[in-house]
Amino acid sequence: MANTTARNCQQCGAPVEGKSIVCKFCGAETATVQDQNQSQQYAQPQYAQPQYAQPQYVQPQVVYVPVGNPSTKSKTTAGVLAILLGGIGIHKFYLGKIGIGIVYILFCWTYVPVIIGLIEGIIYLTSSDEKFYLKYVKK
Repeated sequence: MANTTARNCQQCGAPVEGKSIVCKFCGAETATVQDQNQSQQYAQPQYAQPQYAQPQYVQPQVVYVPVGNPSTKSKTTAGVLAILLGGIGIHKFYLGKIGIGIVYILFCWTYVPVIIGLIEGIIYLTSSDEKFYLKYVKK
């Protein structure tokens, strides 16, 4: 039998076969038997390192969403116009919906646009700024 001693890789702690100078698990160079015997006399004990890296915490991306209304259209103005002059569609012209505003003018004699304008005015005034902007102002 040949004179072989069992030895472990200093990097990962895996057993190294025979006279191999490279660990087959981590690829680190291993010391020869003579170097290992000399280093064992003076060296601190080596503890095995894990063979995998710790998972890194990935911080989620923060997206800035503007809170205010970036438009010059005011929900208060639109609401008051809808309540007071909703029968002729002034609030629709204010919001840039000219086609619907013309329909309100055409049917103003039926008083249906007056009722719809009153309801729309209440909806405008009670909705949040973001909801008003996304639903009625943004095209």
